[in-house]
Amino acid sequence: MKFVDEAYIDIAAGDGGNGCVSFRHEKYKEFGGPNGGDGGRGGHVFAVADVNLNTLVDFRFSRRHDAKRGQHGMGSDMFGAAGDDITLKMPVGTIITDAETGEVLYELLTPGEVITIAKGGDGGFGNMRFKSAINRAPRQKTPGWPGEAKKLKLELKVLADVGLLGLPNAGKSTLITAISNARPRIADYPFTTLHPNLGVVRVGPEQSFVVADLPGLIEGASQGAGLGHLFLRHLQRTRLLLHVVDLAPFDESADPVALAKGIVNELKQYDAALHKKPRWLVLNKLDMLGAEERAAVVKDFIKRYKYKGPVFEISALTHEGCQALIQAVYQHLKAQQVAAQAPVEVDPRFAPESAP
Repeated sequence: MKFVDEAYIDIAAGDGGNGCVSFRHEKYKEFGGPNGGDGGRGGHVFAVADVNLNTLVDFRFSRRHDAKRGQHGMGSDMFGAAGDDITLKMPVGTIITDAETGEVLYELLTPGEVITIAKGGDGGFGNMRFKSAINRAPRQKTPGWPGEAKKLKLELKVLADVGLLGLPNAGKSTLITAISNARPRIADYPFTTLHPNLGVVRVGPEQSFVVADLPGLIEGASQGAGLGHLFLRHLQRTRLLLHVVDLAPFDESADPVALAKGIVNELKQYDAALHKKPRWLVLNKLDMLGAEERAAVVKDFIKRYKYKGPVFEISALTHEGCQALIQAVYQHLKAQQVAAQAPVEVDPRFAPESAP
């Protein structure tokens, strides 16, 4: 299935039904009085976060979504039926924005979450609503209210704990295959990964995290070059970035240090907040280096790259070093979660007064 992470749709809730003007007509009931019922409300438009979806492709080919209008009121005190609602299934992580103003309206972050994105119009009043002691035969009625109509932009940002960052052919797809249940397409040519792949990494019983493999970045990605810039938005919700570096590139003249710095620079130009996220260095393809050469290459890279954070030496192909990486990532994410749940210290001067 084609991966689509952006779509534009037009939605319209149903209009309310009109009220009815009617009078009771029965034998021997000369003054039966008004009995025109109200119109029914228009159908609502709902959005639900569906865990079984991972793309917005359905909305690329189906842009118009209209709920049914409410039924008109009728005589004999009969109210109109409400219009049928419609529910749009969207992937978890979808952002719903007003296409005209750019205002973010909703975010679907919880599986099964249901929100109302357009409300149906209320039904109009029939003439039975207007009867009174001085107006016993009212002929007034009101039309139904129009339903809400909106032009929306849907944008999908995948929900992953960890994002893999790096050049094409750095070994990101091989790495996600080695550590998770994801099985992306792998080949020995650039841009094998054409859309994000999500994988669940099992650390132990009831211990896991989600990792995202995105198309590789190239120089100029922040200005639109290559494929990676289209999916950088998916890294914005991750809690940790793993910068995968190929220490044995096919082009022997290529400098891994310069290439790695170029990726970080593209990240900074795209989004400063994304650049400030925790980012670990993962040196890959060490199986292609000899035992003696490996240590020297790693030492030289770290020295020239001037990196002081965590460094992991792995071979995604042979799985060497992958378990240590998994455990470290899980402990980091767990520590983040604990810190987020820790009570915040409050200055005594601003603490709320205790109840007597």
